[in-house]
Amino acid sequence: MQYLHTMIRVSNLEQTLHFFCDLLGMVEIDRKSSEKGRFTLVFLAAPQDEAQARENRAPMLELTYNWDPEAYEGGRNFGHLAYRVGDIYALCESLQANGVTINRPPRDGRMAFIRTPDNISIELLQSGEPLAPREPWASMENTGTW
Repeated sequence: MQYLHTMIRVSNLEQTLHFFCDLLGMVEIDRKSSEKGRFTLVFLAAPQDEAQARENRAPMLELTYNWDPEAYEGGRNFGHLAYRVGDIYALCESLQANGVTINRPPRDGRMAFIRTPDNISIELLQSGEPLAPREPWASMENTGTW
């Protein structure tokens, strides 16, 4: 068995691509649209997985955009996506500067949670050993749910 991808439905494709590609740094691997089915699929990979993903040898994130408006609720019942990152503090700082709420700050230098524009929970995990606790993260409270 091989893990292939996780699919999430998104209500605004451009806003979601901005979040995943521009803010988180993911790379678009493939895009397929179906006029008959009235949807667009976009496959993304983490930069470190790009070459393998292009050969279908690394897991990807599938964004499903249905052209006809739908309301997607209950992102929490999905669980979360998890990504390993090189510097959790730098990424959280960049995300926060771009208007993303850090729901569970990286107080421990190891883990943080954020949400996508469609309220899907994302866990960010520091690669390797946790970073030393640092402010403002060490004393920052949780915001909302994660």
